Amino acid sequence: MAESVPVRCPACLREHRYAAPAYPCVCGAPVAPRLDRHGVAAPVAHRVWQDDWVTVRCEACGRCGEWPRPEVGCSCGVLLRVPVVDATEPPAPLTPETATERGTAPARPPFHSVTIRTALDAVTATALYLRWLGYRGVRRADQRPPSGIGLAARGVVAQVDPADRPATLRDVECLWLTAMTESADCLYVSLAGYADDARARADALGVPLFVLDLTGTPRPVNAPADALERGH
Repeated sequence: MAESVPVRCPACLREHRYAAPAYPCVCGAPVAPRLDRHGVAAPVAHRVWQDDWVTVRCEACGRCGEWPRPEVGCSCGVLLRVPVVDATEPPAPLTPETATERGTAPARPPFHSVTIRTALDAVTATALYLRWLGYRGVRRADQRPPSGIGLAARGVVAQVDPADRPATLRDVECLWLTAMTESADCLYVSLAGYADDARARADALGVPLFVLDLTGTPRPVNAPADALERGH
């Protein structure tokens, strides 16, 4: 059972009990951030991508990864960022690339994500999915895509499109060109699906396409996406 700590709101002084949710490590063990019982919760005034993530170490295998930073909403309307204990970076985990080189694929537990309510939730879900696939160092991409939000990790670039219209042919081609420029793989995650010509072009270019359902789970919609999810 996850540890529960008291969290006091500095605005209204109400006290909450909070337990951090656990997400599965690549090894399958549930991992949750270690909460700092002596720290002070801080109100979230402005969203900054780097501040939304925290490094967490898996006690089972020693891997470190980036996980959503614990937050709790107070009834007074203030969103509180719960303090955590820092983790140190261990040796690099097995990635899809090194797994291929070694002739094996990492054992993956079922993917668990966040419910999609906002565009930020879609980005968080995609970042968690990239980690589940085995990619390390997920971050905001340096180059902003024409639409949606770009993510990058070691060896891959991803585009998250939370718009209510299908992704276009141009969207897919721009992502593919960005990946070619950076000598990386790529994948596209959309909430509203893809135009027919966009899907045809993605198939021709080998771009994995996923549709993000409201549970926060990316679903493969073409053969390259199926192969990526299976680890081939």
